[in-house]
Amino acid sequence: MSEEKKPNAIAFSTAQSLDQISYQSFTFLIFTFYFTIVGINVILISIAFVIWSVWNALNDPILGSLSDRTHTRWGRRIPWIMASFIPLGVIMVLLFTPPMSLGINAQMTNFVYFLVIIIIFEFFFTMFSINHTSLFPEVFIDKDERAKVNVLRQIFIVIGLIIAFLLPALFIPDLTEKKYLPNYWVFSIVACIIIISGGLIFLKWGAREREEFKDDYKDMPGFLESIKICVKNKSFLWPAFSLIMVWFVFGMIPVIIPLYGKYVLGIENSIFISLLLVLAFLSAAIFVNIWRIVAQKIGVRKAWMCSMLIWIITMIPLMFISKENRIFAFIILFLIGIGFAGALLLRDLMWAEVIDEDEIKTGVRREAAYYGVNALFMRLSTILVFLAISLVFSTTGWGEYTPNPGADVIFGLRILMVVFPIIALGIAIFGFYMYPLHGERLEKVKEAQRKLHEKKKRNVR
Repeated sequence: MSEEKKPNAIAFSTAQSLDQISYQSFTFLIFTFYFTIVGINVILISIAFVIWSVWNALNDPILGSLSDRTHTRWGRRIPWIMASFIPLGVIMVLLFTPPMSLGINAQMTNFVYFLVIIIIFEFFFTMFSINHTSLFPEVFIDKDERAKVNVLRQIFIVIGLIIAFLLPALFIPDLTEKKYLPNYWVFSIVACIIIISGGLIFLKWGAREREEFKDDYKDMPGFLESIKICVKNKSFLWPAFSLIMVWFVFGMIPVIIPLYGKYVLGIENSIFISLLLVLAFLSAAIFVNIWRIVAQKIGVRKAWMCSMLIWIITMIPLMFISKENRIFAFIILFLIGIGFAGALLLRDLMWAEVIDEDEIKTGVRREAAYYGVNALFMRLSTILVFLAISLVFSTTGWGEYTPNPGADVIFGLRILMVVFPIIALGIAIFGFYMYPLHGERLEKVKEAQRKLHEKKKRNVR
């Protein structure tokens, strides 16, 4: 990476922290907040998340298709980013200011508020995230440069994750106690300020679009055609299938760990519960560059499978750790970060390969369409997360939150934390094994892409 591009790469990567702070704070807190603080029944919460996921299944590819077809003097992606990050920051506050209604209609009032606000949150989050992510394979074309910048991006992702998981604990002593509702408000205001500030930094120094792709919007297919093209592409379909499983795990662990930490491990202080997740992602930051080297040596596909296998092995002990030996949970979560690191780094490298191949076939770069349709698939993982939680909580007698749950609930929390994720990661390994874009086929794509870009540059001149 050249010296002149380093400031741009750093500013570009800061937006990854913004992305993670907003979404992972949402993932980490929202279920625990509305289940334990607001008191909504787990079935209603699950219904809301299923509706939310169906909405997102349309929201993401629609916004992706619109982004690809946008043409302004600021480019395709930047206008959407400008319109999204300030509302996203404001909505972070609204997520934690529900009406808290009392009386006979309390459940439905809080349920409706919860449903509406998470839909609005996802709309603006997707508007920001999908356009920022779509800039990556366009701005950084060279394979080696892309790998180096992606390591930097993953470091900023981990920084964002650490902030997302640690920041709430600095303000909220116990995530399940209603008396700390005002503390949730303070946290949300601080998060709002961080998100808006990060968005301004990205727009000022990190948001750039290449001149040679400025006319690609003219040849972009429509929304339904984009879905049809993506679904027919086996290079896209297999990793998309696998990532449903991976994102099931990414979704399940932050959602369930506040309750797993308190009732399985007996951790009362929210700082130590947050530390469990912080250690995993701190470890990921340490090991992320190793996965870049591994991917360069054996390819993205094989590196993915290795990271998933390590992730499975390191999760197994969490099934057996209890209050008496809970110190080992912190060690295990640190080791889990090794697998996390591979998943974080290799995801975008794989999508970049898929989009590169698509560009050879179509002559245009349709990053947002692919990221949008991928997000459609990923929303299935959220449905699976809350169907699993609803099933386990309902069958163990924890449909509505009560302190001091029994042995059945404790065992259910172990199942949600370990067994379901291991099954999902096993399925993901099979999907990555079937991924066809590797070896000689990938090399042919890179050579054809190089020739195509040289032709586009000559046309611009």
